[in-house]
Amino acid sequence: MIKLVGLFSYPKRKLRKLVREGEYKEAVEFGKSLEEKNPNDSDLLFIMGGLFYILKDAKTALNYFDRVLEINGYDQETLLLKANVHVFLKEFDIAIESCNKVLDVDFENMEAKNILERIQTS
Repeated sequence: MIKLVGLFSYPKRKLRKLVREGEYKEAVEFGKSLEEKNPNDSDLLFIMGGLFYILKDAKTALNYFDRVLEINGYDQETLLLKANVHVFLKEFDIAIESCNKVLDVDFENMEAKNILERIQTS
């Protein structure tokens, strides 16, 4: 028996593809349906946060990023995106806190250092 493997066997791949192709409305709907089945999937929550980040829905993006960080408190990509959202919202103290968490794990992280530099010059 031949097993067919496609996007539907890997729903997060399908979600990423929808985002990559700019099909944001469909991606939100599909992502929310996946979230109902997998509410603690940190990869899925990260993708959803990134999707809302792209859509410039800062509050919803932060909600997803915070949920990822409840599962993995030192996820560097999530901390960096969260810091960028807080900079956008002019919530600099929280952005600095996120950057410092990244630097606790990776002292040489240039993106965290660049965000902190942007904050200092604003």
